[in-house]
Amino acid sequence: MRAVRYLRKGEFAVVDAPRPELRDPKDAIVRVTMASICTSDLHIRDGHVPRAVPGTIVGHEFVGVVEEIGPEVSNVSVGDRVAVCVETFCGSCFYCERGWVNNCTDPDGGWALGCRIDGGQAEYVRVPHADTGLDRIPDNVTDGQALLVGDILATGYWAAGMTECGAGDVVAVIGAGPVGVCTAVCLKRLGVRTVMIDIDDSRLTFSKEHGVGDIHLNPKRDDVISVIKGMTDGRGADAVVEAAGGKGTFDDAWRCARPNGIVCLVAMYGEPQSLPLPDMYGKNLVFKTGGVDASKDGEILALISKGEIDVSFLLTHRFPFSRVEEAYELFESGGDGVMKVALTFE
Repeated sequence: MRAVRYLRKGEFAVVDAPRPELRDPKDAIVRVTMASICTSDLHIRDGHVPRAVPGTIVGHEFVGVVEEIGPEVSNVSVGDRVAVCVETFCGSCFYCERGWVNNCTDPDGGWALGCRIDGGQAEYVRVPHADTGLDRIPDNVTDGQALLVGDILATGYWAAGMTECGAGDVVAVIGAGPVGVCTAVCLKRLGVRTVMIDIDDSRLTFSKEHGVGDIHLNPKRDDVISVIKGMTDGRGADAVVEAAGGKGTFDDAWRCARPNGIVCLVAMYGEPQSLPLPDMYGKNLVFKTGGVDASKDGEILALISKGEIDVSFLLTHRFPFSRVEEAYELFESGGDGVMKVALTFE
């Protein structure tokens, strides 16, 4: 089968790889029908994910059809269309029992697919802990609508919950890229007023065109803090979701928050950040950090089925897997208004 493999720092390659086989009674083999390219894939290639294992097939955001199941798999059956969770998790360890599946203590727990074990930018993939890592896609939900459930939509859903905000609250979302958009879509369900912040006007325009966010600000020309304080009787945002991971965005995040607000750090940073504690003193902020605990994919799929969430508009470009190298080039360049790329398997 054809697959994208992480060879070494700085290098991916499209290779011929053997079709995976069941290794454990809890495994499933999924035939991939659609996959995406994620910024985290680029982070792996560029050496910013130390736990990534060279030689691994990348890809952690994909959907497909169950081809085989181990004897201990009971929640899915052969032939089911499924969304695959970015995290594989046992469901029974200390962390899983509390919903903190990113920290599952199983050897294949947490973010393993496409990072430490072979992932979904391939024709077939072995999914450990299939009963927790696979969710049936409702019949009225397309592959495109379900594709982002396993990672960035799960991240946005989780981030929205981390804000602890509801109707009438103000949340600033830094970064109007795919994760920021997913977060804002999920916050809208809660009645939150959302401020989208980005230095890229095209992304702000994209958000406006798709009804994402209430206020759209570019810090290159807008006084972001003044605008937010104007919305909140001078307090600042009730919560801030930092989904950009750019230079200075961590500092922007805590400065936008009101005293006793919540700062949710969802972005993956390429370098260490510092806490300027003397400057923060007295704000009494709560910081929450990612990665995502993607344990509610089934809940998200049900909301998509009901028409309450749909982020398929983020799939701005589609390529057959035979053109995966071209797809990577476009995604990395950010050209042609690309937000997310869907890879289809013929």
